[in-house]
Amino acid sequence: MLTPSAVTNAKPRPEAYKLTDGRGMYLLVKPDGARWWRFDYRRPGTGKRNTLSLGTFPDTSLKRAREKRDDWRRLIADGVDPGEKRKAERVAAADTFEAVAREWHAKFAAARTEGHAKRILRRFEVDVFPWIGAQPVGKLTAPGILSVLRRIESRGAIETAHRTRSDCGMVMRFAVATGRAQADVTRDLHGALAVPTPKHHAAITDPNRIGELMRAIEGFTGTFPVRCALKLASLTFVRPGELRQAEWAEFDLDKAEWSIPAERMKMRRPHLVPLSSQATMLLRELWPLTGSGRYVFPGARDRKRPMSNVTINAALRRMGFDRDTMTGHGFRAMARTVLDEGLGFRPDYIEHQLAHAVREPDGRAYNRTAHLPERIKMMQAWADHLDTLRMGTNVVPIKRKAS
Repeated sequence: MLTPSAVTNAKPRPEAYKLTDGRGMYLLVKPDGARWWRFDYRRPGTGKRNTLSLGTFPDTSLKRAREKRDDWRRLIADGVDPGEKRKAERVAAADTFEAVAREWHAKFAAARTEGHAKRILRRFEVDVFPWIGAQPVGKLTAPGILSVLRRIESRGAIETAHRTRSDCGMVMRFAVATGRAQADVTRDLHGALAVPTPKHHAAITDPNRIGELMRAIEGFTGTFPVRCALKLASLTFVRPGELRQAEWAEFDLDKAEWSIPAERMKMRRPHLVPLSSQATMLLRELWPLTGSGRYVFPGARDRKRPMSNVTINAALRRMGFDRDTMTGHGFRAMARTVLDEGLGFRPDYIEHQLAHAVREPDGRAYNRTAHLPERIKMMQAWADHLDTLRMGTNVVPIKRKAS
């Protein structure tokens, strides 16, 4: 039998060799110095020889290796093959809802923005895995998943409950596709949750109030980059995340274009933003301050990171616009409304510039340069209109369309 000191002092040789402990167990010492515990036995019923690993030294001590060996010998005495038992346990562990969900998330996270992917995983870790994560995905039932969703619903997070049901459905369909479940049981949960109350991002659309907002931004007393971010938000009406993570490498100021790569877009398609003369001038003014770094709007504390996701809304609050009046996302609704109902631009031009899923008559998605000449004119007209509203002259009334 081996002693702890003999195991500790086992030195590598040019060829692998064994140090036998007895009852089928031995230490395999490899030329690279690795020391592996091994267990040789004959399979119950067939008598065929098989070898299992008991772990590596020093992670697995001599005492622990012997305990595992003795446990497996008891299984063999009862007619159970320890190798088959361990294989079954591994398969079962790989087929739990949590294992399948993490596999699905790792496979498809690249198709989502980084923030979106993190939010999905966080919902699973907080609201799902603690309750059904260890259960075999193929044995989950609609009532079992509903009980998890009810917990979320009970705290008033109705929208989160619906998003979680959708996420669970994608995992279940992945499990079906990979042969680990027979059906997506979440399909039976349609209508089982309370209907969420639609929430819209607060936005100013009245021309006079837009003028007030533009004057407030012009007189903003915070930092220059934040004031520029507020102006660029109004001029380009991109999503807040696309704005705050803007990189100088994406801009061609000579061409007056901002090319946002697909990985930063919600729809995962590259997006082209024509820049008005006002937007181009603003960026040229900002360049001496932040142009040496990666981000157009770097963080206040760490210039290697983008501006915080609360900065724009905090600036709006500082200027006196509460959360029920205007939000960073509200610049999009403001532009959509006024460009359509006030300035009369074609809805498909506007929707395309908003990076929404606009499609051609044949069903294909428009490419990034579709209607570019018209969109260039629209973006310049929008910037000029904001200047007019800011100065408080020639306000264009919005004519509401008949419903």
